[in-house]
Amino acid sequence: MKMKNLNKYLKTLALIVLVIFSSCDSIDLDLTENPNFLTPSQADVDFFLSSIQEDFVRQIEGDADYDANDNWQSGGVTQGDGLALFGAELTRVYCLSNTTSNQYYSAYQPSTSDDEWINMYIGIFGDIRAMMPLAEENELVKHIGITQFIEAYVLTAMVDFYGDIPYSEAIQGSDNLNPKLDDGASLYDIALSLLDDAITNFQADAAVLPAIDMFYNNDYEKWIKAANTLKMRLYLQRRLVDSNAISSIKSIISSGNYISSTEDDFQFEWPGTSATGPDTRHPRYGLNYTPTGANDYTSNWMMNQMVTTSDPRIRYYYYRQTPYVPGAEIDPDEQLLQCSLQMPPAHYVAGGFTFCFLNNGYWGRDHGDTDGIPPDGLYRTTFGVYPAGGKFDDDSFSPITSGAGGGGKGITPILTAAWVDFMQAEIAMVEGNTTDAKAFMLAGLEKSIAKVQTFASKDIDADLSYEPTETDVADFIDFIGSVFDGADMPGKWDVLGEQFFVTVFGNGIESYNFYRRTGYPRTLQPNLDPNPGTFIRSMFYPANAVNTNSNITQKPDQAQPVFWDTNGVPEAN
Repeated sequence: MKMKNLNKYLKTLALIVLVIFSSCDSIDLDLTENPNFLTPSQADVDFFLSSIQEDFVRQIEGDADYDANDNWQSGGVTQGDGLALFGAELTRVYCLSNTTSNQYYSAYQPSTSDDEWINMYIGIFGDIRAMMPLAEENELVKHIGITQFIEAYVLTAMVDFYGDIPYSEAIQGSDNLNPKLDDGASLYDIALSLLDDAITNFQADAAVLPAIDMFYNNDYEKWIKAANTLKMRLYLQRRLVDSNAISSIKSIISSGNYISSTEDDFQFEWPGTSATGPDTRHPRYGLNYTPTGANDYTSNWMMNQMVTTSDPRIRYYYYRQTPYVPGAEIDPDEQLLQCSLQMPPAHYVAGGFTFCFLNNGYWGRDHGDTDGIPPDGLYRTTFGVYPAGGKFDDDSFSPITSGAGGGGKGITPILTAAWVDFMQAEIAMVEGNTTDAKAFMLAGLEKSIAKVQTFASKDIDADLSYEPTETDVADFIDFIGSVFDGADMPGKWDVLGEQFFVTVFGNGIESYNFYRRTGYPRTLQPNLDPNPGTFIRSMFYPANAVNTNSNITQKPDQAQPVFWDTNGVPEAN
């Protein structure tokens, strides 16, 4: 099994440490009590754990450079892949464009997610199965707990995107080359059991602590909070088919042992120290801060949502390379922005949706745009300092360059205190308690904004006088609260959904699940094609899985719901 370049470096470092210790007088120390001295078998466990942690983040975020030592070599039909990207594109948090067709059926083909499948089974689960006997033999319970948490997250995320997947018979090598599909609901139960076991291991005494914990630096009180928060998330995800889900969430909340403070957020911090061998920058940064400009298009719906509400996070989320967009402040330009010479489709006009361009340099694309790639890389709006570690938007309007801004030292958010507030807001809405729902939603916004604002310092060249003031933030919170108050019940759900989508920017798994679970917001910009086909409720199985496993039959279409999705097709198709 291939190790990543990062882990090759870690192996070398660990071997140096072993040589140093084995050549000094402390060689007779009790190794089970000295976390700074590992036996070779213990060191192997650390190498596996490092690989598992890296692959875990790649499963969410994808890869920027298709390093041959990673599990991301085909690239699919999207820039960088990753489950978070798929979910963000489908929910207009990122832009779904550059595909050969704006029909949902063809936007994501079976070959699109070959990499995710390989990364999960060969990268993550394969390494976990290989590591576990060594970890158990050496009583490395903290290592085991971390992998159990990761396995629970990845397993359920894949169920969320694909439905039934192989698990009980998977990773058995030549003993079973055709593992059967396991029911998604049963896999959720397994994941919840894994999290209970992880909590037990986090509470237990370990012979040796992990050499590298990429998330909490061996703070196991925080790991326990994260495990409980993931349990809350899973219960909420299946609330439509689990009558005990909400009471299970409330039981954890009453314990107080979950992520309630931003300082406990579960996230991965990209080092941003290298562009190659491997690329340790945030993938959205690596793909967009290039000599020829940005590769991704930003979502017109998302930017318009933030512009029209004066959202104080917009200068952190997006960086504008120009103050003008063809068709807005300047004349239409067929070469740079073909749609600036076109009339909006009738269903856009009827719904009052923004089309093609926004004012003030917010240069993105509409949902389902298939216009091809003009030479606009140094004009289009790109990712900012949060969460990608790019540039803070200070109205400088200069073209991006490699290394600009935060140099890719961004984060991949996975579970945050702000999102937990939104979980509680959703529960309150389900129970008809709109007063509490509003309070939780606004609390989540306050946490999110405060966190996002700390990222400005990553861009040392930014003019921070352009940061929003306390008054700007307070006015925004008041405005969202007043819009919520003035809306009917479906309208309140729309507001909650809109603000949740903005808040989870950087992890589209959350927006995709919320959208299918609730059907809100109904205000999403529709596909440019008035008849794009049924919205994707689960992904096609990857081509490599169908072609090599006789127990997997390809789905007839992507309208097949996962087990917890009993909500029907969302209204805003």
